[in-house]
Amino acid sequence: MANSRRKLIFNIYIVFYCSAVIMPQICICSQFTSSPIDQFNKDPKAFPIATNGEIFPWHELRLPTVVIPLHYDLLIHPNLTSLDFVASEKIEVLVRDATQFIVLHSKDLEILNASLQSEEDVRYRKPGESLTVLSYPAHQQIALLVPEKLRADLRYSVAINFQAKLADGFEGFYKSTYRTLGGETRTIAVTDFEPTEARMAFPCFDEPLFKANFSIKIRRESRHIALSNMPKVKTIELEGGLLEDHFETTVKMSTYLVAYIVCDFTSVSGTASSGVKVSIYASPDKWSQTHYALEASLKLLDFYENYFDIHYPLPKLDLVAIPDFASGAMENWGLVTYRETSLLFDPKTSSTSDKLWVTKVIAHELAHQWFGNLVTMEWWNDIWLNEGFAMYMELISLNITYPELQFDDDFSNTCFEVIKRDSLNSSHPISNQAKTAIQIKEMFDAVSYNKGACILNMLKDFLSEDTFRKGIIHYLKKFSYRNAKNDDLWHSLSNVSHQLSCRRLLNCLESDSASGGFCYSDSKKTSNTLAFLRKNVELKEMMATWTLQKGIPLVVVKREGRSLRLQQERFLSGVSKEDPEWGTLQERYLWHIPVTYSTSSSHAIHRHILKLKTDTLDLSEKTDWVKFNVDSNGYYIVHYDGQGWDELITLLNQNHTLLRPKDRLGLIHDAFQLVSAGRLTLDKALDLTRYLQHETSIPALLKGLEYLELLYRMVERRNISDVTENLKHYLLQYFKPLIDTQSWVDEGSVWDRMLRSIVLKLACYLNHAPCIQKATELFSQWMESSGKLNIPTDVLKVVYSVGAQTTAGWNYLLEQYELSLSGAEKNKILYALSTSKHQEKLMKLIELGMEGKVIKTQDLAALLFAIARNPEGQQLAWNFVKENWTHLLKKFDLGSFPIRMIVSGTTSDFSSKDELQEVELFFESLKAQGSHLDIFQIILETISKNIKWLEKNLPTLRQWLLITT
Repeated sequence: MANSRRKLIFNIYIVFYCSAVIMPQICICSQFTSSPIDQFNKDPKAFPIATNGEIFPWHELRLPTVVIPLHYDLLIHPNLTSLDFVASEKIEVLVRDATQFIVLHSKDLEILNASLQSEEDVRYRKPGESLTVLSYPAHQQIALLVPEKLRADLRYSVAINFQAKLADGFEGFYKSTYRTLGGETRTIAVTDFEPTEARMAFPCFDEPLFKANFSIKIRRESRHIALSNMPKVKTIELEGGLLEDHFETTVKMSTYLVAYIVCDFTSVSGTASSGVKVSIYASPDKWSQTHYALEASLKLLDFYENYFDIHYPLPKLDLVAIPDFASGAMENWGLVTYRETSLLFDPKTSSTSDKLWVTKVIAHELAHQWFGNLVTMEWWNDIWLNEGFAMYMELISLNITYPELQFDDDFSNTCFEVIKRDSLNSSHPISNQAKTAIQIKEMFDAVSYNKGACILNMLKDFLSEDTFRKGIIHYLKKFSYRNAKNDDLWHSLSNVSHQLSCRRLLNCLESDSASGGFCYSDSKKTSNTLAFLRKNVELKEMMATWTLQKGIPLVVVKREGRSLRLQQERFLSGVSKEDPEWGTLQERYLWHIPVTYSTSSSHAIHRHILKLKTDTLDLSEKTDWVKFNVDSNGYYIVHYDGQGWDELITLLNQNHTLLRPKDRLGLIHDAFQLVSAGRLTLDKALDLTRYLQHETSIPALLKGLEYLELLYRMVERRNISDVTENLKHYLLQYFKPLIDTQSWVDEGSVWDRMLRSIVLKLACYLNHAPCIQKATELFSQWMESSGKLNIPTDVLKVVYSVGAQTTAGWNYLLEQYELSLSGAEKNKILYALSTSKHQEKLMKLIELGMEGKVIKTQDLAALLFAIARNPEGQQLAWNFVKENWTHLLKKFDLGSFPIRMIVSGTTSDFSSKDELQEVELFFESLKAQGSHLDIFQIILETISKNIKWLEKNLPTLRQWLLITT
């Protein structure tokens, strides 16, 4: 009787709980408390002054939402001789609240005239009323003043004629050039609008929330072609030999996804399983390098359509290699643009790392066709919903479509890379406030991309892959052609998780009713089930701890018999517990951490949610060791208190294969991170690497080698000669068997080939005689063949770097750089040129980069970064940046990725107090000029961390090397 009653109560609870959780939510949209007109009339003095001296009727950075765009009709006519364009547009808008002005974005455009038609005017073809146009450049806005108040709930048509120069940089509607094999320079016109540059090409409502349809027409000469988001439907011949291409109307989308190109490119095409035409475009001389991209795109498009259970909604997908491009790629819907090195693959000069990169970037941009294009974040503070998901989908898609690339083994590095940034106090939350254009650009960083991907991977591991996939499908379908925010994703994942849990429970109850049994034979299992359902309710609360607060947690584990004492803290690199600021920096930080662990006594993966500062877990049996964060799927660092690290080091030395390969990788990473936080001594971390001679997992081996090389480069830059020589001797002696077994041919798995490239590059950098001899021999043969000899791609960078150390070799490489048609080869040559020990040669490279002809401006940031890594070039690069900051800002916008790369790449390796003071003074001078970036604080904190690290660990490193060698 008691059992029957308990079962009845349980059934009622489950049915009530499931129906309550799954009940659809109703969105109640907030309304304005007062209209923009009322605000303006109330206090006009609070509003800014337009360029003509009149009051500008809007004072916010964000546009008012009283007028929303429905459809744009764009006509663009670029002139690739005079390098400008004329254009016109008609925007159909819906007025939601009565107003006497329309505010939209415009930047560097000359507005010729503007007019307005009502629906009735359009119907009866009445001419439009002329509008007064006010401009407020500080906010990149224009206001169209209407003679009579626009009425609510009516549609109007706004017509604007405008013109501008094709932009010189990499944003808006800009010009790009390339040289043919015959030496002719040709110009194309291309767009790149993300995040806030559509306004440089046409006046628009340039915010993600203002989705609309776009009908685009482009005028061109017959020697060019025009491309846009949608397929071309017809071409009209105009007077003077001009052609006008008309494109299908787009689906509903944000302005930053609009794209069009006028060029003379050629293409290769194929058809996906769903019938979508996929084409790869490149300059005619590089057409032969497009075939791998086509193969990968077709395969990945098929995968995504199946995985998301949503067809790609456009009839075609073009991928275009652009000669001048600031970032890696841009996901414009249906017309994805790429830097040439991110799309083109040349089997003769592209290494296995190049192939992995191209495949990853294609996978990333195609994922955006769903995450970002189909469903778009409401505002840029949640850009991680686009970028984090796209990076996460690289992992999922490549594991299935290209298992031979073994990308799964590399994903941990995605997380390790951002931990260096996120463990600084100057980091920021994944979901972060961004108002100005500069702040928005700075959101495109490792926290949004890498950390976003890592917490999604952790959540997938927590919920199960099947549940997570169903949840994101639900999210994509619910918000298709709409905008979403953080909470919308958590609701979708929670709802699906609830549904699956409830379905299992209800099925169980039904089957037991028929048999007269009970799903759960004891109260403990019933309690666990209800706890699981509550866990899903708390998903939003759990994920808020990962997205709304910055930083990364440290889980401290102490084993006491069969008990595990857990404690969570905020992990801070460069700040130890003894530092006075440590306590303050820990305040109010608490995560809900889905921890996993394994033990010596079981192969099972144990799970627990650590929601408190401290917790205790009971082990079912005695164990010799415990390892937390199984397979490094969690975004947290683990410290083993007491004898924990000694036990693991002993285990690695005795039989490292008892730990999973990714667990060994994670241990190496965490150990060296803990050194930087003063939680582990350097000699202990170095002792851990002593097992690496027997390591069979290449990712783990390379991680250990990476940290040892970082130590070498740090002491080499500071010219600490005794430690430098001893560490060099140790590396060449300890890893001699590994170095000697490397062949100079392209063979083996992806990881075999990456190991070869990295090990030989380090060996030659350390002047290992056999390595230098072999590289010199290959370089001489290559020069004698006039560059026709095919050097194995895995060792190309090594051979070029050794060859660049002579004047004849350096000069020849620069000649070949100018002639090469392979972006992959040009990258390798440019890196090799940057390793020269002669400062006049390094300065010549910088001058060529600033000039932008032989070395394209797009490569200047990477060049300065590479020169700064050269001990002979670090001060040279830094001095150049200080002295030429104004010139650099003419080439790259403040806040752009290249500017951030330049300033960070030339300073972040500094490790002395004098250098820190010099950088501080420079940043203060920039701030006084109004040029402030968040990355300045990151750099200063990084340099301070480097100083502390050397002060604390240099004696230990010196002593460890004396004992070991």
